Amino acid sequence: MDDALDAGARAAQVNEEFRPVKIDGEVVSRPAADGTSTVHSLLRHLRSQGLDCVPEPLGVDDGVETLRFIAGADGGEGWYHQHTDQGLASAARLLRRIHDASRDWAPPADATWGAPSVPGDDIVYCHGDPGPWNFIWHDNEAVALIDWDYLHPAPRVDDVAYALQWFAPLRSDELALEWHHFPEVPDRSHRIQVFVDAYGDLPAFDVVDAVTVRMQATSDLVRALAEQGQEPQRTWVAEGALEQDAAEIAWVRDNRTLII
Repeated sequence: MDDALDAGARAAQVNEEFRPVKIDGEVVSRPAADGTSTVHSLLRHLRSQGLDCVPEPLGVDDGVETLRFIAGADGGEGWYHQHTDQGLASAARLLRRIHDASRDWAPPADATWGAPSVPGDDIVYCHGDPGPWNFIWHDNEAVALIDWDYLHPAPRVDDVAYALQWFAPLRSDELALEWHHFPEVPDRSHRIQVFVDAYGDLPAFDVVDAVTVRMQATSDLVRALAEQGQEPQRTWVAEGALEQDAAEIAWVRDNRTLII
């Protein structure tokens, strides 16, 4: 399968291709989704607690959401800023700060989640897509987390596992070099430890098990949305996304010695 169609490419390109973003000065606008009002409620809560590391929601009008623009590197540029331990740790600390501040948010009665809720202990409100492309970066430092389309309640390890897949990365050497742009194959075990230590105070968990469960949940969501006829998921599935996901999950399971 063409690398441009793998899971990382899908995640990085979804908003650009299917929810076109317009930036006018300090205002970002894009089509609203079913869960946009729920996302804006959380963002207002986080910002009320002094977190300027999430977008300021400005409103939803005629099916268009608007948010305050946060300057910095994102999207494909994000890969380069997280190569260092500094960048890696900064993303983990920022994710922890957001999770902690989310715990006392009271969701609206009609909250709509972008991904299925996950039962468990120590529930927070997870971003659902915390890959390097959705962080805003300044000089190898993560300063904000944007694009909250997959917001859902879950144990914090749900988001951490997703992040580890992409930050370590828990992918083949070829993809680490060509897609993630590392100058040499990274020490995945070291990078996992840096991220987990910087996040801090996580319950004990098996990295391979947590990551593969999270990967399967992501693939299952793609399948479900495709079966409902939603785009871009229907196109992804038609182009072989589920088969590629299965291969990536198998790689993680087969390469446990590189990970822990």
